[in-house]
Amino acid sequence: MGFDQYHEPPEELSAETRTFARMCANLTEEAEAIGWYEQRISVEPDAAARNIMNNSLTEEYKHFSMELEHLFRAKPVWREIARGVLFQDGDIVANGEAAEKAGSEGSGAGAAQPTTAAADPSLGIGSLKESRP
Repeated sequence: MGFDQYHEPPEELSAETRTFARMCANLTEEAEAIGWYEQRISVEPDAAARNIMNNSLTEEYKHFSMELEHLFRAKPVWREIARGVLFQDGDIVANGEAAEKAGSEGSGAGAAQPTTAAADPSLGIGSLKESRP
C-alpha cells in the first residue's frame, strides 16, 4: 500500500491524523479479510481446512476489534455513538439515530442510550470470549 489512504497531502497532515488514517485503512483490510474468510469457509469441502480458516477468521475478528477500539479511543464522539448502537437490543436504526443525536449534542459520557435494554457501559468485547466455539 502506498499513500493512497490519504485524501490530503500527507506532509500537511499531523502525525495523529496520519496514524488515524492508517488505522482506518487497517480496519478496512480486516473487514475485507473477514468477508473473504466467510466466503472461503462457505465453499470449502475439507473439514480440516475449514477448521484452520475458522481459526484465521477469529484472528481477524480480534484484529478488527482492537483497531476499532483504538479508533474509538482517538475519537470520543465516535465512541459515544458506538456505545449507543453496539451490543444493544432493539431496533438498530433507531438506536443509531438516538446515539447520533446524543453524540451531536455533545451530551457526554453515557448520553447515547439504546431504545431498549439496559445500558451497559462496556462494549461487550469480553462477552465474545464466552460465545466462542
